[in-house]
Amino acid sequence: MSMKDVKSIGARIATGGKARSLPSIDAAAIRELAELLTQTGLTEIEIEQAGSRLRVARQSGGTVFAEAPPRAVSSSAPAAPEAPAASKGPHPGAVPSPMVGTVYVAPEPGKPPFVKVGDTVQEGDTLLIVEAMKTMNPILAPRGGKVAEICIHDAEPVEFGQTLLIIS
Repeated sequence: MSMKDVKSIGARIATGGKARSLPSIDAAAIRELAELLTQTGLTEIEIEQAGSRLRVARQSGGTVFAEAPPRAVSSSAPAAPEAPAASKGPHPGAVPSPMVGTVYVAPEPGKPPFVKVGDTVQEGDTLLIVEAMKTMNPILAPRGGKVAEICIHDAEPVEFGQTLLIIS
């Protein structure tokens, strides 16, 4: 799909697929953008033309179409009991990624990793490196403790806020 095709989709969004004064949802444009996400491996695409905007984002396991108003769900039945509290929020010792990038566990290929499970670290020790835009960013220990779990693999892409490792 070329830039010309994306502009064509934008033009259809702006006119609702027809020559009308009020824009409407163009399902074909949404399908084409979803296909473009699949072809390129992108996780999100947004186009805007003539004041109309369409955003398509992929989330774990599928394609989600954003910009739709949330629906209120009413039910007279009581809510189901919640899962145990273990699934609420990140682990208290989690070290999240401060940025999107590629994580590296060693200073360079072939060298030993900065840390291994069971290692004791001090606040400020280098735990990993996250490469973003050709810049190597050291991830420092926010507190001292023992490395309980490493949640990523070397040279793996990471998202902002993703748990990299856990310090107990």
